[in-house]
Amino acid sequence: MKKIYYLLIIVGTLAFGLQSCDDGKTYAEMKEDEADAINSYINQNDIKVISEAEFAAQDSMNLAENEYVLLEESGVYMHVSCRGKGKEVLQDGTYDITARFVEIALQTRSDMFNAGDTILANMHVLNPDYLIEGEEFKLTISGSSYSASFTRNDSYSMYGRYSTSAVPSGWLIPLRYLKPSRTTKADELARVKIIVPHSEGTSLAQQYVYPCLYEITYNPY
Repeated sequence: MKKIYYLLIIVGTLAFGLQSCDDGKTYAEMKEDEADAINSYINQNDIKVISEAEFAAQDSMNLAENEYVLLEESGVYMHVSCRGKGKEVLQDGTYDITARFVEIALQTRSDMFNAGDTILANMHVLNPDYLIEGEEFKLTISGSSYSASFTRNDSYSMYGRYSTSAVPSGWLIPLRYLKPSRTTKADELARVKIIVPHSEGTSLAQQYVYPCLYEITYNPY
């Protein structure tokens, strides 16, 4: 596991110095390729996509295992596994959040990663005994505005990987629907899976125009 993370760090460092692997393609063409990659993942995994109206009409925000709601304004596809055990969605204010996540590439980028590769993770995916600290960020909500900054900067963190403290907007969109509350019980954690297009993703995703799949838990502290 350690070797995997060291390799990811090296790859991440080199990636910023590389020119786009899609030289010669227009931005519009790269967006089309991204859309094809997302649709391919949806079809290959028998995902049922529902509308926001269908999502809002359900008795529970939790979705069936293969159901994702398309949030049309952002282009994010969201699957709610657990909304959380809080009394309500987070209101205006500032919150300290610990997240655990897996970041998976949905499109190949030459010399960087292949579709299906785990780019970064702090969930116990391969080795439950190998402890990695949770990702910490400070969230600020003001009306319809959500912003957040990572507060960890070590090698295994999102800040360490992408050299920016800005939390991808795709990570924040689910918080409009969830009710996270502090818990030590895994089955009470607010948990989602999201398909995030480049426009709502990391700085590298925006630069190279590729989508990612995330599984994320949110735990206020």
